[in-house]
Amino acid sequence: MKIKTVQLEITGMTCDHCARSVEKALTADGILKKEVSYPRARGRVTFDPARIDVTEIEQLVNHTGHYHATGITEYREKEDEAGSKHLVIIGGGSAAFAATTEAVSMGARVTMINDGLPIGGTCVNVGCVPSKNLIRAAETLHKANHNPFKGIHTRGRLEDFKTVIEEKRQLVNQLRTEKYIDVVKDLPGFRLIEGRARFISSTQVRVNDEILQGDAFLIATGARPALPDIPGLNEVDYLTSESAFELEELPESLLIIGGRYIALELAQMFSRLGTKVTLLQRSDRILPDQSPDLTDALSSYLETEGMNIVTGNNFQNINQSGKLVTVETLVNNRKQTFRAEKILIATGRKANSNNLGLETAEVKRDERGFIQVDDYLQTSASQIYAAGDVLGANMFVYTAAYEGKLAAINSLSGTDEKRDYTALPWVIFTDPQVAGVGLDEDQARANGIKAETSVLPLNYVPRSLAAKDTRGFIKLIRNIQTDKLIGARILAPEGSELLMEAAMAIKFGITVEQIKNMFHAYLTLGEGIKLAAIAFHKNVAELSCCAT
Repeated sequence: MKIKTVQLEITGMTCDHCARSVEKALTADGILKKEVSYPRARGRVTFDPARIDVTEIEQLVNHTGHYHATGITEYREKEDEAGSKHLVIIGGGSAAFAATTEAVSMGARVTMINDGLPIGGTCVNVGCVPSKNLIRAAETLHKANHNPFKGIHTRGRLEDFKTVIEEKRQLVNQLRTEKYIDVVKDLPGFRLIEGRARFISSTQVRVNDEILQGDAFLIATGARPALPDIPGLNEVDYLTSESAFELEELPESLLIIGGRYIALELAQMFSRLGTKVTLLQRSDRILPDQSPDLTDALSSYLETEGMNIVTGNNFQNINQSGKLVTVETLVNNRKQTFRAEKILIATGRKANSNNLGLETAEVKRDERGFIQVDDYLQTSASQIYAAGDVLGANMFVYTAAYEGKLAAINSLSGTDEKRDYTALPWVIFTDPQVAGVGLDEDQARANGIKAETSVLPLNYVPRSLAAKDTRGFIKLIRNIQTDKLIGARILAPEGSELLMEAAMAIKFGITVEQIKNMFHAYLTLGEGIKLAAIAFHKNVAELSCCAT
């Protein structure tokens, strides 16, 4: 089936909201994809000419009354290159889906081969969606029992853990259908195969009893929980971040091996739901790649809630003792023993790259099994690309989607567009949340940048004072020579909501002085970014409200 892409010149837009309004108007049978840009005053529409024509598309815009399509040109740049090509995608997560929609918009045929997790991959099935749903449920219970306002009495209790898990399952099923299955089910030239793919050459894969020939291939098979080499681990019934979300009975006690973002999120979640949690970390502190001021503060907050955090572990043995799991470890060379009803392993991720025939296709992997790619996401085999967690870096759903789309463009159109992770934001969904973007002070120093740091405790942010929750701080890092913001680290309740202003400033070279001079609404958490910028040169304790 032949599809087309046209570019529309659009007048009347005055903001990004206008662009979203035009996108909404461009909804009709036959329209497969639409992207509208206010700054560029144009839109791009991919459609099936058998179901809708260019005139009808133009009318969809003009009938809004506010916006008008003043010129339409057929988009050929990628379509001519990709129109007759076949992209074979191994994997069914966010990278695979982003690649699919992009490839179809370019006129390519797409075959997606999925195995392992259900369609949607890690994020919707066993990662982002279930974890954040359960984290918010636990937070609701915690806040009901820890209300900071005198004169108001609240109380919460966990009535039925199984019901909480069932609601989580319903959300996962809903989003898997709406955001994955429904997105691709009617795409022209798209085919989904359930089965294990294996390369039999650099241009062919075998799946089930079928051999598929491809012009380009994308490996987007993701990653799974990695297991540490601890004697006895394989003899006990351990949990991982995947199986923990399927428990239907809340454990009375839980040992967690690990101390990074997955371990911390799950530790606080279970603790707030009522489980006695002990977290055991090998390093001398949690989140060892972050600065001590941040990790020390977060440790203090978690321990105040009742979690037991033990760092500096040298694990000796894990065994089952009746109904309890026992961990024997050396802490500062002293033997200690910990017992709990369940044990959860959260010690990193391992690439899903085995049994794919990568050696036959001459696709190189690193020593940990992650696939090696260049700046264009191309592997050592020229027609094979890779994207997402199987690369072993920046393991976020949004980077996987970005990489999947970029891999589709580069593999099908013949372009060489480099991947760019400038101002990549990240969040750890503890409470308070840990959020970061750009460089911290140590990274700036390692890159030869003369940097200065401003740290603003939240007890100087009016919004935090009004909410009676001043846990945490906002840290900004600037280049002294240019005054440009180069990094931010935030420890704050809902701190992730502050992150994008810092990310935008870093991405577009905005200076600290410009941030200071921008209007920030009073009694918003976002005002804290401005106050932290002011704190580079002034003592904010000596300023009146809203002063600059």
